[in-house]
Amino acid sequence: MTENLIIIGAGPAGLSAAIYAARGNLAPLVLTGQSLGGQIVLTNELENFPGFPEGITGLELAQLMQKQAERFGARLEADSVTRVDLQTRPFRVETQNGATYTARALIIATGASPRRLNVPGENELTGRGVSYCATCDGFFFRNKEIAVVGGGDSAMQESLFLTRFASKVHLIHRRDQLRAQPILQDRARAEPKITFVWNSVVKEIRGAGKVEGLVLENMQTRARSEIPVQGVFIYVGYIPNTELFRGQLEIDEEGYLKVDARQRTNIPGVFAAGEVHDRVFRQAIVSAGYGAMAEIEAERYLASL
Repeated sequence: MTENLIIIGAGPAGLSAAIYAARGNLAPLVLTGQSLGGQIVLTNELENFPGFPEGITGLELAQLMQKQAERFGARLEADSVTRVDLQTRPFRVETQNGATYTARALIIATGASPRRLNVPGENELTGRGVSYCATCDGFFFRNKEIAVVGGGDSAMQESLFLTRFASKVHLIHRRDQLRAQPILQDRARAEPKITFVWNSVVKEIRGAGKVEGLVLENMQTRARSEIPVQGVFIYVGYIPNTELFRGQLEIDEEGYLKVDARQRTNIPGVFAAGEVHDRVFRQAIVSAGYGAMAEIEAERYLASL
């Protein structure tokens, strides 16, 4: 049976689109991948998502959005898309579990993945002290000395979260000023467990079977130094998950999907929402808004067929 609408991805954009589509009686199929919620589940606490004055964890928000979508008839499948054919009508979608679906319209909400440092030791020690998720792994660093790499909101939020466990957090940033929101900067500066390492980049992650230290290079003097840590959490940006669509959809020089002001890609019937195209705002509430916009346009497109 051909689906009216398939949504690829289940972060704030995908789940928001699912809620709108389900309320519109489209019975959308959501292919969530292996994790529900996208990047928000990596955030311990969201304090700026409207409607939650006391804050909410990313996982809790994702679960509430899932429940809301399913209440109206959305179907969520924990399956990853491995191939799409956007040259045929209806569109063809193949998954890791061996399923093949066809759909009259698609919403791509595949989000972005953490950017790696690409330094010696990173790949070998990932899962052995190298992490990209403080919420997932913070508990394992109780009373240990760790490092956080980055200067944006995620780096500040997760550094503050990690102080619940670690004895000391070295916050390493390549510049002498942070990009994070002022309120997060103020909290980080006021936290006695956090020490700032300015104008520095990680050149190597050292350890035999587990992280034991970092080799740093000062961006101004080029002098190198080593600090002993038992873990390193990396927050240096994200890479949009668009490889699946190369050669079929228009993608910019940084890998983001190109969309117009109404979330339409270059192929009629294919829409995109969230951090798969948004290189500017990168906020859960913005992604949710993009998801709603994409669904409204998809609904209009389907009505025109």
